[in-house]
Amino acid sequence: MTAEPAGPDELDYLSFVDYAVSEAGARLPEIDADALRLVLTLHRVTSAIVYDLESAVHRPRGLSWPGFRVLFVLWIAGPLESKRVAELSGMSRAAVSALVNTLERDGLVSRRQADHDRRAVQLSLTDTGRETIVGDYHAHNEREQAWATTLDPAERAQLVGLLEKLMAGAATAAAKRRF
Repeated sequence: MTAEPAGPDELDYLSFVDYAVSEAGARLPEIDADALRLVLTLHRVTSAIVYDLESAVHRPRGLSWPGFRVLFVLWIAGPLESKRVAELSGMSRAAVSALVNTLERDGLVSRRQADHDRRAVQLSLTDTGRETIVGDYHAHNEREQAWATTLDPAERAQLVGLLEKLMAGAATAAAKRRF
């Protein structure tokens, strides 16, 4: 929290948080400004990290952020039905289906009919897809480390614990989710 938020002309994407909290609180004094700060900060930091990862790592290697997410899920979990890939990547089934067309065309993913249900599609990494995600993830993890070094190990553990608490709270509060 800074002493006095800058004016609108002096703001950037991340510094907008202080200004937004101050202005929203002045316009609607009954709101929970701490909750606003928490959610807006979390969203903006997450967006900044995703943008950094996509622009510094994935795009230069020919992948989009959604493409990376699908490859990562298949790399970690192994072959899966497309609906499970959608769930685990936080994407819609339609988005995964459209994305898989590109990933398949590029030789990174293969699809076949699932054994248990002829309507279901089973996705798996090709050898090229496996090589791509492994190489991409090394660079991805270097950027993760760059972001994480801002915090000491105890702060990282505390932040992860707090974020896990938020995730558990959202689940018990039946928060609306995309999956």
